[in-house]
Amino acid sequence: MFRRRAASATIVALAASAFVAASLEQASGAGSRAATLRIAFNADNPLLTSLDPFQVYWIEHRVVLRNVVESLTDQDPTTGKIIPWLAESWEAGADGASYIFKLREGVTFSNGEPLDAEAVKTAFDADKAFLVTSPGAFGAAFLEGYDHAEVIEPHKIKIVLSKPNAGFLQATSTTTLAILAPESYKRSAKERSLGAIIGTGPFVLASYTPEVGLELVRRKGYSWASHAVDNGGEAYLDRIEVRYVPEASVRNGQFTLGETDILWPRDPFSEADIRVFKGKGAAIASRSLPGPAYNLYPNVTGGRPLGDPSLRKAVQKAIDRTSYARTVYSDDFPVVQGLLDVTTPYFKSEKDKLAYNPDGAAQLLEAAGWTLGKDRYRYKDGKRLSLLYVLWSKETAGDLLLQDQLRKVGIELKLSFLVPGEMITALSAGKYDLVALYLTRGDPIVLQSVLDPRFAPTGSRAAARNAFPPELGPAAEKLFDAGLAATRDDDRARAYGELQDLLIDNNLAFPLFERVWQAALAGKVSGFAWTAEGFATLSSVRRTP
Repeated sequence: MFRRRAASATIVALAASAFVAASLEQASGAGSRAATLRIAFNADNPLLTSLDPFQVYWIEHRVVLRNVVESLTDQDPTTGKIIPWLAESWEAGADGASYIFKLREGVTFSNGEPLDAEAVKTAFDADKAFLVTSPGAFGAAFLEGYDHAEVIEPHKIKIVLSKPNAGFLQATSTTTLAILAPESYKRSAKERSLGAIIGTGPFVLASYTPEVGLELVRRKGYSWASHAVDNGGEAYLDRIEVRYVPEASVRNGQFTLGETDILWPRDPFSEADIRVFKGKGAAIASRSLPGPAYNLYPNVTGGRPLGDPSLRKAVQKAIDRTSYARTVYSDDFPVVQGLLDVTTPYFKSEKDKLAYNPDGAAQLLEAAGWTLGKDRYRYKDGKRLSLLYVLWSKETAGDLLLQDQLRKVGIELKLSFLVPGEMITALSAGKYDLVALYLTRGDPIVLQSVLDPRFAPTGSRAAARNAFPPELGPAAEKLFDAGLAATRDDDRARAYGELQDLLIDNNLAFPLFERVWQAALAGKVSGFAWTAEGFATLSSVRRTP
């Protein structure tokens, strides 16, 4: 059975490669290897290997996609404002359930097809059709309410929603709703996942080998970048080579030896790493990723310990977030302030509610009947107070520090690393107490993709169902719906502010740290700039010999 699947995947990959090669030959030519940028990422996605914008949530893949495929709008990385891109203007319906986009003329996909209203309609309809067979797809929340598209003129299209979706305009700025060439949708979803994608961007995907790496080449004649991008024309680089390197020590060694130009892991660098890199002349680029902070979400169902509000409150008080930031990362690493990272629109600071108070935690535990034993753990009715934290990856220094902080107030924290299949089983069965969930998106509507079981992707839907006690579930759902339907900024701010309050006041989320993404840039690299989603526009990057 394994061999049959492997053979099938190989055939699909070869078909995708041939498809991309045809587009590449038409769009860009061979290019010179003189200006090649080498990037080292963390491991490839073990759960969903995909480069299809609508299917993929893996942030490293979305970085690559941002430079191959483009969107109707863009989001200003400084202000969060939605600005023109493939659409030069738009008009929202008074009811918030329709948008008319006027497209830029003269834009083409890398295979020569024109970007017009028919191409945009094809893209939206294809994504909607994909949801019929894959309702748990990552893009579901982004396309929420999409009904149909109407071609008004060759370069004017109307998007009609079945109900208001306040996050839809921002969704049109993301990689998730990027517009692929109609030719791409003649390929299967699996083929698109393995690289059969054609976009309008400044680079063309030349090859992709899952768990190994990929290659981008400069597109000739490109001239329609977003105004948020410094370089509006062809990319300065001829070629970009990306490699997936799971081991941090290997990645770091390659960078310090000059074998990699940009070192871009998933986790922030330690203080020691930063000293070494700077000693080699490197610069460190940092940005808080929009969306939820790195939060742990409790399982409050099925008689699990954290169904007790007083125990959840004690855990919140037992976490020393300042020490976490300083110890795990660096002295100037930002201390998390709330449920969302600070780059997220409508972020609300909850830092006073997250103050470290181990004495207050101990008092709550004593009042709840949990008394200290000789081993310094707490017991009730002869049972130790123990919480199971299931991990998506092997334990880190941060996990061990959290374990130590909870131990100081008498709570045992068990760390259990699960492979993807085991994790889904554990979440579905409710056999856990804490789990980390997060997604990156520059709008608070992303919380629905994390915590609302009506919108959460298949892999985390069970955890979303376990995140609210029965008495709070309806209130949370009402706020989710209010944020989704609001058409005024102040109404959205109110809904998402109350939602953040509900989660923190009831200790239904335990923020640990601000999700800061860092990249180490070799001294020969310049022009690196973050996008609003925390990705990078590589067309502006230069690499000197």
